[in-house]
Amino acid sequence: MNNLYARYARLLTHYCLQVKPGDKVFISSTLLAEPLIREVYREAYAAGAALVEVDMAFRERDRILFQNASEEALMQAPTLQRLAMETFDCYLNIRAPYNLREGSGATPERAEIRNKALAPINKLYFERTADRRLRRNLCQFPTDASAQEAGMSLSEYEQFVYGACKLFTDDPEAAWLAVRANQQRIVDHLNQSKHVRYVADGTDIRFRTEGRIWMNSDGQTNMPSGEVYTSPVEDSVQGVVHFSYPCIYQGNEVEGVTLWVKDGLIERWEARRGQEFLDYVFSLPGTRRFGEAAIGTNYDIQRITKNILFDEKIGGSIHMAIGQSYLQTGGKNESSVHWDMITDMTRGGEIWTDGEKIYQDGKFLI
Repeated sequence: MNNLYARYARLLTHYCLQVKPGDKVFISSTLLAEPLIREVYREAYAAGAALVEVDMAFRERDRILFQNASEEALMQAPTLQRLAMETFDCYLNIRAPYNLREGSGATPERAEIRNKALAPINKLYFERTADRRLRRNLCQFPTDASAQEAGMSLSEYEQFVYGACKLFTDDPEAAWLAVRANQQRIVDHLNQSKHVRYVADGTDIRFRTEGRIWMNSDGQTNMPSGEVYTSPVEDSVQGVVHFSYPCIYQGNEVEGVTLWVKDGLIERWEARRGQEFLDYVFSLPGTRRFGEAAIGTNYDIQRITKNILFDEKIGGSIHMAIGQSYLQTGGKNESSVHWDMITDMTRGGEIWTDGEKIYQDGKFLI
């Protein structure tokens, strides 16, 4: 396993973050990911990093914060995180949860106070990652909590995660470069298109992408990846979209979400389960417009794990995110929320661009 951690660390350090001599690197995770953090720490300094700082969360940190902190304390932004978003060159977020429901006990009022405190940091993050002043990557370290959520044993989940990251191939970096090349032809077509339409069971939604950029997500910013994405022109989204997969945000699970949209504004919403939480999210600024539209292209991921890092990449799916846009795509919507919602396209799903069908039953036709 140590050799696998070293291989993972090399991929994260050199392919994903592209650590260069003199770089300052910030790593955030939990104590559970210590074996991988140690290898990344070693690899980053070997690559010439000038500084590697690590923020390792302990068990129930968020729960303790929300239950015990005063309102004044909740309004204080984390100093190290703010400094890293302002001045560091690389940011690695290794997800390694103890408990995926740890933050769900916060009241909406206290959660909103905390979201406001973190908003300036999030704004910096989106601005500096948009132009690659901050090279970032989000990845996963397998833990019992994530394995249980995915309905797998820990050993099965380890195989799933490391396989999705292509760590079992002879040359993981070369494998991801091949993904980049294959997706580029799709991105090139989409970037020449002005109008996009998603059609599936319960879904017929269209939007404009003129003046926006479709991005090739090839593992550099997410590991694993395998998607192409953009931010739709905010007031152009029209129609209805139904999300067939569970929608999970901050430990809250909502199922059977359907959204009705006119002139870019989500006018009505329903959920088969979790309606109260959905109502709360749509009360927050910026959440009733879309920040992202995307297509999952990783056909090595074919099962739902209730982890958006993997689920949004499922080959044969599309997803749309309410809230914050990606600045690098030209998006303009601002929000403290970016919530990806996914639907299956393998059973009759279609994608049309400028009146041409380019996708059928989960596969591209171009």
